[in-house]
Amino acid sequence: MTQDEFHAALPGHTDFELPADVPARPLNGRRPGRKPARAAVEGPPAPELTGSAEPEQAAIEAEPTPEPVADPTPEPVAESVGTIDIWDQRVASGLAFLRRRLAGAYDIDDFGFDPELTDAVFHPMLKVLYRDWFRTEVFGIENVPEADGGLVVGNHSGTVALDALMLTVALRDQHPGDRHLRLLGADLVFRMPVLSELARKAGATVACNPDAERLMREGELVGVFPEGFKGIGKHYSERYKLQRFGRGGFVSAALRTGTPIIPVAIVGAEEIYPILADLKPLARLLGMPYFPVTPTFPWLGPLGLVPLPSKWLIEFCPPIPTAHLIEHADDPMVVYNLADEVRETIQATIHSLLEKRPDPFGR
Repeated sequence: MTQDEFHAALPGHTDFELPADVPARPLNGRRPGRKPARAAVEGPPAPELTGSAEPEQAAIEAEPTPEPVADPTPEPVAESVGTIDIWDQRVASGLAFLRRRLAGAYDIDDFGFDPELTDAVFHPMLKVLYRDWFRTEVFGIENVPEADGGLVVGNHSGTVALDALMLTVALRDQHPGDRHLRLLGADLVFRMPVLSELARKAGATVACNPDAERLMREGELVGVFPEGFKGIGKHYSERYKLQRFGRGGFVSAALRTGTPIIPVAIVGAEEIYPILADLKPLARLLGMPYFPVTPTFPWLGPLGLVPLPSKWLIEFCPPIPTAHLIEHADDPMVVYNLADEVRETIQATIHSLLEKRPDPFGR
């Protein structure tokens, strides 16, 4: 049976003719010369294109290619590496410090002063109070000698002798020569077991003329507070009023060595622990020069030991020369007049600093 006869025998067969422009397809559904199309395995079938694709292709080619936009977020890699390097250096420095301490490879002088321990441990802790808590400002640092000896005489206040410690930090932090201040302390300080050792390590020594004269002859800066316990233990109502300077022993020490005297005024220490009362019977029982009652101590217990964040101002006055008065080191009138001059200079400077600082707790 031929193909035409087969089609004719089908039910519902009607004769039709393909248009002339449509080629006849073979029975197997493939055009001659073409391979069978593979089924699409990736993505949906492509949509049927209608019309000409040349205008759309031209529009796509004419559209400018957008430039890549830089990420505004900075790369933290370099900063992180720098931070890691800094911490590596700190850890290495700390381990080297511990190794030297354990091996005893450090120097101390005849008075027990340990400069490495002071710079590595004591001063960094005190700088937190000096810079961040008290917000200390220093004036007249150029009046302190560059390298020679000198006697720094200051006013004393604050219930606890933090003014002496802040003065040592000011000289070490602000002076171009990074000078250490060798404090003269009362006998009570060196009778206390732990405090005595710490004071020696930080450079302090007993307030006596032989030690002071020896240090000044060796070119050291010596710090003294002639008011003593009368200054740091005075009532808040007497704040910034200098007490008596004693017998002027610091002046005779400066005269014997020809060392200049540098008066220094400190404003701010009076407000850290304002003394409202002094329990003298309890002080005598404990062997203390005074037992203070402040707005926070003893009511708040250990929290009462936290100093109030007052604003501090420190000013070094022009030095008073003594080299021309060496022959009068034992003359009581010369000693008394020079001590009175130092006291009046400090008192006048305190008044000027108080005018610069109208708010005790301001910035």
